[in-house]
Amino acid sequence: MFKLDKKEMMIQTLGKFVDMTSKELPDDVMAKLTELRVQEIKPLAKAIYDVMFENMDKAKKLSRPTCQDTGVIQYYVRSGAKFPYLGQLRAILREATVRATKSAPLRLNAVEVFDEVNTGTNVGTDVPYIVWDIVDDSTNVEIEVYQAGGGCSLPGRSIVLPPLAGYEGAMQFVFDTIVNWGINACPPLVVGIGIGTCANSSASLSKKAMLRPIGTSNPHPKAAEMEKMIEKGLNDIGLGPQGISGANSVMAVHVEGMAHHPSVLGVGVTVGCWANRHGIIRFDEHLNYELISHKGVQL
Repeated sequence: MFKLDKKEMMIQTLGKFVDMTSKELPDDVMAKLTELRVQEIKPLAKAIYDVMFENMDKAKKLSRPTCQDTGVIQYYVRSGAKFPYLGQLRAILREATVRATKSAPLRLNAVEVFDEVNTGTNVGTDVPYIVWDIVDDSTNVEIEVYQAGGGCSLPGRSIVLPPLAGYEGAMQFVFDTIVNWGINACPPLVVGIGIGTCANSSASLSKKAMLRPIGTSNPHPKAAEMEKMIEKGLNDIGLGPQGISGANSVMAVHVEGMAHHPSVLGVGVTVGCWANRHGIIRFDEHLNYELISHKGVQL
């Protein structure tokens, strides 16, 4: 009987995984949308949530992406140093992206900069975007895929504030960003905030924060309190589903931080839309896998 080589096995599994994440939202997002749906009392907001859930049901039944903008594919790789296919993983992820683009199908969103030519494969220069992290000495790897759509990417902002601006200035920057741009990202939103020492580190931390499971809190009590305060303040604005006004603006607000230079305070904001299409899969050295984000789903 023909037996697939290990590289091809991983490509096939990851291709199916990326395909699936375009059509089924992760468990934490589904749970929060269900919670927010029952909190709405305005007829139009209730109707919008009804349409959202009908859309998700049809995406699953018809095997079509939840949203037509399936974004630029991004991978966050958290690997053990001894995972045996680490050196081949970049090529594996690129080919898996091509396969998923054809099978889902995913919208063609990789446009080469300066040439302004669509590659037609969702693969291009540094796309899919891959963030690497060697986390321990194990033989396992955990891969998170995120489909970064144009609407939810539009509000992304990063700034470096003078120290006297303090955390109050950081919070003001977050509120200004969401008030001015959040409606473009299809609320209710997941808002990730990074507090760092430069524009780059703050932006990276904000993406990490945005992808954190909904329902979790920063372990630092002051950061956790900041999350609660910003979430309440943004919900009080009442953007509602799709920005048509309602009981809530956000699904979650997450804050991540790092040590910063004493004379600056970097702040980054990354936003995820209601169709927050991401997922986590874990492989061992034999390429046995487990879906962390979508329990009970079969590839």
